[in-house]
Amino acid sequence: METITNLHSKEGVEKLKHLVDEINICLFCTNLKTGDGATSRPMGAQKVDEEGNLWFFSEVYSDKNREIKVDNHIQLLFAHPGKSSYLVVNGEAEIIFDKNKIEELWNPLLKTWFKEGKDDPAISILKVNTKSAYYWDTAGNKMINFLKMVASVATGTTLDIGKEGGIKV
Repeated sequence: METITNLHSKEGVEKLKHLVDEINICLFCTNLKTGDGATSRPMGAQKVDEEGNLWFFSEVYSDKNREIKVDNHIQLLFAHPGKSSYLVVNGEAEIIFDKNKIEELWNPLLKTWFKEGKDDPAISILKVNTKSAYYWDTAGNKMINFLKMVASVATGTTLDIGKEGGIKV
């Protein structure tokens, strides 16, 4: 049995940060009105700030950036099946060109996509303003949760093994 706990403000931002840091990679979905799965691509979140905004690096001339210019409503789908942690974020994306923000968010692995490093002219930053989010999170690892389920069956009880709820920032 899961416990529904809706989180707001600071508590919601902290849960968002925790799950994004833990999972990191999401499917970044654009063109939501078309429902076209081809407009979903894996991306790594760089940071969740104090206001609950998520930050990503993106190539300036990418399809994703073109799609955001037409309709900035996006959805982020995070999943970590090994920890039974899941997160859906609905928001609005903004394309930003800011050298200070690039410097703040940069990590050396990004050179895989931006060969000229922090000064690569193809760099843009996506700021996702979180409008709503929903999470499912299970404490413990797969083995612990499996043992909890076995105990539940053996004792005929319902155990609380997870939490879920909305996040408002």
